[in-house]
Amino acid sequence: MEAAFFDQLEQTMHTAGPAAALDKLAAELKSRKDYAGLFYTLLMKKRFELGVSPIATGSNQDLPASAHAAFEEGIADAARTVGQLYLDAGQIPQAYGYFRMLGDTAAVAEALNKLELDDTMDVQAIIDIAFHQGVAPEKGFDWVLQRFGTCSAITVMGGELPFTPEVRAMCSKKLIRTLHHELMERLKAEIERVQNFAPSGKTVKELIAGRDFLFADDFYHIDLSHLNSVVQMSTQLDKCEELELTRDMCAYGMKLSPRFRYQSEPPFEDQYADYDKYLAILTGEDVEGGLAHFRAKVEANDPKTAGTFPAEIYINLLMRVGRKEEALDAVRKYIAPLGEVRLSCPNLVELVQQTQRYDVLAAVAREQGHAVNFLAGLIASKSPGTVK
Repeated sequence: MEAAFFDQLEQTMHTAGPAAALDKLAAELKSRKDYAGLFYTLLMKKRFELGVSPIATGSNQDLPASAHAAFEEGIADAARTVGQLYLDAGQIPQAYGYFRMLGDTAAVAEALNKLELDDTMDVQAIIDIAFHQGVAPEKGFDWVLQRFGTCSAITVMGGELPFTPEVRAMCSKKLIRTLHHELMERLKAEIERVQNFAPSGKTVKELIAGRDFLFADDFYHIDLSHLNSVVQMSTQLDKCEELELTRDMCAYGMKLSPRFRYQSEPPFEDQYADYDKYLAILTGEDVEGGLAHFRAKVEANDPKTAGTFPAEIYINLLMRVGRKEEALDAVRKYIAPLGEVRLSCPNLVELVQQTQRYDVLAAVAREQGHAVNFLAGLIASKSPGTVK
């Protein structure tokens, strides 16, 4: 600041007192848009009002205990004031630090959801706040897709994100829609190039029907690693339109050259065909046929060589369609004989508790020579007060 302003501050201090000088400094900093300086000025003003040294020690331990609550309130007021000034100036990354200090980022989320990105902004920082910090994850994920593309969006989805299942599902749905749209557009363009007319098909299945030339010479139309990732991602969704879009892409995957149909571990050896069966169960289209398909996979694979994954997939499917009793039977048949193993599906004890089939726990415990579980099952089965 100019030397003259320091003279003015000193004059105000002598004639009107410290409070007036503090107000003058705050007004000047605000007019200069020096909001960081304004924040510390507001804190200094609060310390002055509390009758303690205006010079902050950094720990605030110099404050008497009786002043702590009032000073914390002063910090919150200053952070709210300065944070809002930064938001009003369109400086979201600067504003975020102050609202994060408050533990309330609703105002930042509102600003992000109204924002249209342009290249004059700190795009990386804004996307980090919106998506990675979880302030406005839906908007943030849109920006990830728009700015960095499908590959980056898939990569961030594979990381450890502190999101609710609802947010993760939202991101998966956006990816599915983006990739499906991309595939549709590229198929239409290729058909028009070869056949000299715009196809009328509304789905991938309709576009590829009777057009084997689309796959000649091992040709493909989208990044196949993206297709593979998005199809796998879709298995975590409940019934929704995006599952149908994924099945539409599975139909495309099944037409690819065998070179590009990744050979996965059981029960997804025939990748796109098996995932299509899986998704058909979730959509309710072919529940019985799909369950029979995956049950046959379990029966065909020796868990000693193929592991328990096929059985875990089958049990989880039973749980997702509400067949807990059948899931318990499957655990008893396919998992219990193996002893203690790590599972991605509910174990025997968990399913016994959910179904209240304590007789099954006792029976399996007898077979395994597990006296503790055996007695627990007997007692629970005789106790009318036992609950799930």
